[in-house]
Amino acid sequence: MRPLILISNDDGVNAKGLHALEEIAAEFGDVVVMAPLNNLSGQSHSITGIRPLRVREERMAEGRCVYSCDGTPVDCIKMATEHFCPRPPDLVLSGINHGSNSSINVIYSGTMGAVLEATMLGFKAIGFSLLSHNPDADFEPGVPYVRHLIGQVLQKGLPEGVSLNVNIPKLPKGEIRGIRICHQSKAQWRDSFTQRIDPQGRPYWWLTGKFECNDPSTDSDEWALTNGYVSVVPVHTDLTRYDAIGKIQNLTI
Repeated sequence: MRPLILISNDDGVNAKGLHALEEIAAEFGDVVVMAPLNNLSGQSHSITGIRPLRVREERMAEGRCVYSCDGTPVDCIKMATEHFCPRPPDLVLSGINHGSNSSINVIYSGTMGAVLEATMLGFKAIGFSLLSHNPDADFEPGVPYVRHLIGQVLQKGLPEGVSLNVNIPKLPKGEIRGIRICHQSKAQWRDSFTQRIDPQGRPYWWLTGKFECNDPSTDSDEWALTNGYVSVVPVHTDLTRYDAIGKIQNLTI
């Protein structure tokens, strides 16, 4: 029996990156896609609990089933694994995202929200992102690396509770230098809200911001991407800072 691969994203069911990932995944097994009906970037791990969800069949072919859901990326993983996958998936993929999910971006990412939900449910999972926000981005230069990582994880598995956050530099075909296993860079967004006035004279605010990374380490994801490598960061859902437990014991009563 061919492996079953579940795919989602946060850019929506019609995103070019999702279609690229579907084509690669189909080389390895049967594919079920469930993606948000619309673009829901930046949804992190949000779920829908205040209204019902609706699922629509988009495309059906031999070995492929594609659905859209009017919920979040995490909703898609929950819904697909419970009701639309014919058996438990052997691998869950998310992406290929249009835009970076390296460094602190992993906290905000709906792409990685789907990955972490799959990990929590006990599935092997990988999130893929390309450092281009262009809706018509060229995913071809990264295809060999996506294909390689899918094959390796299907063959060798992942440590329990660990998933992969993979980011691909925006470079022409042949100029990507390889894969680096990295840690998440220390960086932050300097956010601000720009006030504007709508045609009715009412104020509104639009989120803007600047990404700042001052991490000098040469084994971080930002270093790898800046230097032409695909970055692979192992991530997990346990947010405990274990080395701080002893340091805050004096807070107990």
